Amino acid sequence: MNGAVNGEGAGERPIKLSCRNVWKVYGPDPAGFARNGGLAGTDRAEMRRRLKESGHLGAAIDVSFDIHVGEIFVIMGLSGSGKSTIVRCLSRLVEPTAGHVLLDGKDLLQASERQLIELRRRAMGMVFQNFGLLPHLTVLDNVAFPLRIQGKGPAERHARAREMIQLVGLEGREHSFPHQLSGGQQQRVGIARSLAVGPELWFLDEPFSALDPLIRRQMQDEFLRLQKMLNKTIVFITHDIIEAFRLADRIAIMREGEVIQIGRPVDIVLNPADDYVAEFTEDVPLLRVLTVRELMEETPAATASEAVSAETPLEALVPRLAAGVPAFAVTNEQGQRLGTLKAAAALEVLARDGGRRRER
Repeated sequence: MNGAVNGEGAGERPIKLSCRNVWKVYGPDPAGFARNGGLAGTDRAEMRRRLKESGHLGAAIDVSFDIHVGEIFVIMGLSGSGKSTIVRCLSRLVEPTAGHVLLDGKDLLQASERQLIELRRRAMGMVFQNFGLLPHLTVLDNVAFPLRIQGKGPAERHARAREMIQLVGLEGREHSFPHQLSGGQQQRVGIARSLAVGPELWFLDEPFSALDPLIRRQMQDEFLRLQKMLNKTIVFITHDIIEAFRLADRIAIMREGEVIQIGRPVDIVLNPADDYVAEFTEDVPLLRVLTVRELMEETPAATASEAVSAETPLEALVPRLAAGVPAFAVTNEQGQRLGTLKAAAALEVLARDGGRRRER
């Protein structure tokens, strides 16, 4: 499988960020290893043999993908798969050994240190697992801190910070300190701070993994609410398959530094690239990843008694199916009719999902 894998579902949106044949190699002389042809060729087994024999380790191996404007692109894998390494290469917090990272067509690897600092300050937002709040600053000053670094005056930066605090639902906590907040509230502060500069590109590296399950679910809801309002281009890292499938427009699954498969959640569940991906996704219910759009018929909805959005997951319709609703009129966000979802089609998926689980 080569590095240039994009999968389906990206649509016609313009490309915001491109990762092209990116490598990150650790060892005695990664640059020399690359110069001497160690990364050349397409045979992955041969490349791994060269790495091992030379005492090097490939943390990211020939990784390629495109991320489109307004897309939530989730990179996932187990610990050590390379997912956090590659997101750090994208932001140049880690310097790639080889390859190209293009932001709006310009190679970030050619940017000077000064240019890179400006990009991080103005074009990129970053949220990490450990929150990274400054304990001696209030919520207001934590959120305003990136604007202070930009040289904004107190009135301007505090006005913007208050907007972001309201956006994430923390009104009334502006003068609290981090130790006075719950874990979920602290992460909201981190999110507000990362949004304060109005980033074009938003990096989130396992932002919710330290939270309790209930708080984590609430933060996922909050994240989706914010994305619907802001339409950011997002790179989201997680090791949680359910979180990935809940949030992603598309997912890249990594293993041992390589991208194994890229695609929409539904495509990955229905057509896994190999046994590893199939095993990885076996606990994901089809009802959770299939939406009404995938099963609807483009026919008049005259017999339908209820209307439902095309983006509604089938899981949400289970109570209505149990109540005997025979068909649903499928609509877009503007309320226009797109077609019909027949109960029989949804029930067939429910039966298939049950059979799929029994087989495993």
